[in-house]
Amino acid sequence: MNICVFLSAADLDERYTRPAREFAELLGKAGHTLVWGGSDVGLMKVVADGVQEAGGRLVGVSVDFLAAKARPDADEMIFAGDLAERKALLLAKSDAIVIMVGGTGTLDEATEVLELRKHGKHTKPVVLLNSAGFYDGLKTQFRRMEAEGFLPLPLTDLVFFAEDGVSALAYLEAVTSAAAAAGAGIV
Repeated sequence: MNICVFLSAADLDERYTRPAREFAELLGKAGHTLVWGGSDVGLMKVVADGVQEAGGRLVGVSVDFLAAKARPDADEMIFAGDLAERKALLLAKSDAIVIMVGGTGTLDEATEVLELRKHGKHTKPVVLLNSAGFYDGLKTQFRRMEAEGFLPLPLTDLVFFAEDGVSALAYLEAVTSAAAAAGAGIV
C-alpha cells in the first residue's frame, strides 16, 4: 500500500518522535511505501529513516522552494511547482492517508484531504494519528461539527482517530482489504 503521511518537518520532542518512529517501522516491515513531503529534516526525516531502515520504499513529493531539504536517497522524488500541486500529487500517489502531528501546513493538508473526501472526490481512508493527545482539540471540534450538522456524513466515515501506530495501520489494512474484496466481488 502507498501510504501518504502528512506531518511536520520540525525537530520535535520525544513524545512525538517515538510514536512516529514506531509507526514508520511498522510501515516498512509490512512492505508499504511511504509517500511524504520529501523533506530530510525533523519529523519527516524520522519517519523516512524508520520506513527505509525497516525495508519500505520512499516516494517524496517536495516543492521547488524546498528542494535543498529534499531527501537525497528516496526511491523516487518529485518536485512540484507549488504547495497546491504538491498536495494533489501526494493524494494521487497514495492509497491511504495518515495525518501525524504538525503545524499549519499539516493542518492545511489535513483539512483539504478531508474536504475532498467529504465531497466524494476520493474514497481513500484517512487516519488522524493522535500521538500524545495532540489532536484532542481537533477531535472535539469535529464532533461538534457533526453534532451541529456541519458534516453531511458521519464523522466515522470521514476520518478514523488512532491513538497509536498499531491501530492506525490495522485500520488502514482492514479497510483496504475490505475494499479490495468488495471490488473483486468477495464479501
